[in-house]
Amino acid sequence: MSVNKKVLITGASGYLGRYAVKEFKDRGYFVRALVRNPEKIKTPGVHGEPAVYDSIDEVVTGDVTSADSISGICKGIDIVFCALGLTSPDAHLTSYDVDYVGNKRVLDQAIEEKVSRFIYVSVFNEDKMPEILTIKAHELFVVELKKSGLSWAVIRPNGYFSDMGRFFSMAQSGHIFMAGEGDKKINPVHGADLAKVCADAVEGECCEIPVGGPDVYTFKEAMELAFNACGKNPWITELPLWLAEGGLMVTGLFNKNLADLLSFAVEALKFDHVAPAYGSHHLKNFFEELALKK
Repeated sequence: MSVNKKVLITGASGYLGRYAVKEFKDRGYFVRALVRNPEKIKTPGVHGEPAVYDSIDEVVTGDVTSADSISGICKGIDIVFCALGLTSPDAHLTSYDVDYVGNKRVLDQAIEEKVSRFIYVSVFNEDKMPEILTIKAHELFVVELKKSGLSWAVIRPNGYFSDMGRFFSMAQSGHIFMAGEGDKKINPVHGADLAKVCADAVEGECCEIPVGGPDVYTFKEAMELAFNACGKNPWITELPLWLAEGGLMVTGLFNKNLADLLSFAVEALKFDHVAPAYGSHHLKNFFEELALKK
């Protein structure tokens, strides 16, 4: 328990951010949460993540892409937990604007306020996807964090259950188009299990922590699990990777930001993403819980 410690959680309305709010609050922290829309955290998320408005001691409405709106965000804060990132295409913002510049604004204030620890959530297997713009933005920030002089930890999850939730949504429609053969493996992690690892990272040396969940599946097996939870026969159409990459090039002509985000998803299907296992939540149960909500 850390009754006297104050934590700032950015990205508090996102999938991991909500579980982080609950975890830090349960450990006795004073929780300050940065959100763009306070109404959003008053109801559960689409993948079962909890409503957290009542668990937050101080809600700050702001946007890291607007420096004035987050002025003083780290004042009085001991720990910064940063789960902020661009996860859906935006007509005006890029991954660089949010994942690097936005997070750097928070870091600059953390340095000024001399916070005792800065915990940042980046990406697993970043060294295998160095040219993906989303990865570049995250890793530019990691470089800044490491040279900041602050005590730090970089958490590297290989995939959230909420990412697998997209498979569930497609399975519900009855059909999934899959780039490649789906034979590469992944052990995604539940937000609650990942939040525990993140809160544990408050203590210790500066370090990077790769994180996965307890069960390893191929991407195709994960899709089949989603179909089974929906009560549908699996219908998966394999698309050659070269065709998917060609589609990205065409998409980029009309919507570069969308193409940049989709390129990460296509590239990730080319190799295994098996990280050290943490937690006790299982993907099969997650899909079944989503099916009960529909």
